[in-house]
Amino acid sequence: MSTLQIFVVAVTIALNALDGFDVMSISFASPGIATEWGINRAALGIVLSMELIGMAFGSILLGGLADRIGRRPTMLMCLVVMTLGMFMVTTSNGVLGSILAPILALFGQNVDVRLADLSGWRVVTGLGIGGMLAAINAVASEFSSEKRKHLNVSLMSIGYPIGAVLGGLVAAELLETGNWRSVFYFGSAVTAVLIPVVYFGVPESVHWLTRKQPAGALQGVNHAMARMGHATVSALPTIPPEARGKSAGDIFGPAMLVTTALVTASYFFHITTFYYLIKWVPKLVVDMGFAASSAAGVLVWVNVGGATGGGLFALLTQRFNLKTLTMGVLLLSTVTIIVFGYTPADLQRLSMICALAGFCINAGIVGLYAIIAQAFPTHVRASGTGFAIGVGRGGSVLAPILAGFLFTAGFSLPSVSFAMAAGSTLAACTLLMLKLESDKAPAGAARPQTAR
Repeated sequence: MSTLQIFVVAVTIALNALDGFDVMSISFASPGIATEWGINRAALGIVLSMELIGMAFGSILLGGLADRIGRRPTMLMCLVVMTLGMFMVTTSNGVLGSILAPILALFGQNVDVRLADLSGWRVVTGLGIGGMLAAINAVASEFSSEKRKHLNVSLMSIGYPIGAVLGGLVAAELLETGNWRSVFYFGSAVTAVLIPVVYFGVPESVHWLTRKQPAGALQGVNHAMARMGHATVSALPTIPPEARGKSAGDIFGPAMLVTTALVTASYFFHITTFYYLIKWVPKLVVDMGFAASSAAGVLVWVNVGGATGGGLFALLTQRFNLKTLTMGVLLLSTVTIIVFGYTPADLQRLSMICALAGFCINAGIVGLYAIIAQAFPTHVRASGTGFAIGVGRGGSVLAPILAGFLFTAGFSLPSVSFAMAAGSTLAACTLLMLKLESDKAPAGAARPQTAR
C-alpha cells in the first residue's frame, strides 16, 4: 500500500462520513424546522424520509454510471449534487416546491410550498449520497492491495458512524449559537471542500481503466501507477470482444443473478434491523421517562459502538474468513437487539447495550460492504453495489414503519425487538448460500487472483 493508496482509502472514509453527518444533521435540525414553519409530526416525517428515498434511487441509478464513465467523475458529480442539495435546503425559495406541490395536490396531498421545496432538495442530496456510496465501495476495493482489500473496504464503511458522531456534536454546537440552517451551511461547506481534494488527489481506478479502456486509458494507467510508486506499462491488456460487450446489466444475467439476489437480500434484511435501532431508540428512551437530551446521548453511543465495531471487524478480516466473520456478527446483532428489548429503564444500562448493539450491527454492515465488493467483478462492481445498497435502503424506510405498526397493534417492546432482530438472522442465513472466492481458501491464506 503506497502513500497514494492509503490517501485514497482515507478520502473514501471521509466521503462516507458525509452520509452519517447528513443523517444526524436533519435529525438535529428537524425541531427547528417544525417550530419555524409550524408543521406537524406527520409532515416532518415526510422530510425525514426524503433523503432515504433519494439515496435508494441514487445508489441504483448512479451506481451504474460509475461503471460506465468512471469512478472519479462519478464521485465529483455526486459531490457537486450533494453540495447543491445541502445548501439549497437553507433557501426555501420554492424552486422545486413550486413544481412538486401542484403534483402532490393531484394525489390529494396539499403540501406547503416550503415543505415541498425542502423535501425536494433532501431527495437531491440523497441522490448524490446514494451514487457516492456505490462509487467509493468500488474505489476502496480497487485501490487496495490484495492483502488489504477487505481491511480497506471495511475501514471505508466505518465512515458512516464516525460522521454520525461528529455530525451530532457539530450540529449541537451550531444550534447553540445559530438556527437550523447553520447545520446545512456547515455540511455544504465541508462537502464543497472535498471536491478539489478528489479532483486533484484521486486518480481514476487502474482496474476500471484497464477494463473499459477509454481514450487516454494508457496515459491514465501510467499516471496512477507512477503516483503509487509502481512500474509503468507499455501497453494495455487485450480485452476479448465478448468481454468488451459486457455491461452493467450483467448483474441480472445468468452468471450473476443469484449473487445479486443473495447480497441484496442480505443487505436488505440486516439494514432493516439497523434502522429499527437508529430510528426508534430516541423515542423508546423518552417513553421510558428520560429527557430528549438523554435519548440523543444513547443514540450517540450507538454510533460510537458502530465505529468501534467496524474498526475491530476491519482488523479481524486480516486473520479470519470474511463471510464466516460477517455471519457471526450478524447473529450477535440479533442477540443484542433482543436483549435491548428486555433492558429496564436504566440510562447507563441502555447506553451500554445500545453501544454493544451498534458495535455488532455496524460490524455486520462493514462485512456486507466487503462481501459486495468481492462478489462483483470490476465492470459491474459499482452497479452491483449500487443495486444492493439502493434496495437495502428500502429496508431503511420500511423498518421504522413496520415497528410502528407493531407497537400500534399492542405488541410489547420485547416482542417488537424480537421481530425486528430477525432481519439480521435472515441476513446471515442468506449469506450461507452465497459462494465467494475466499470460501475456497483457508483463513489467512492468499486469495486466488482472477482475471477481472
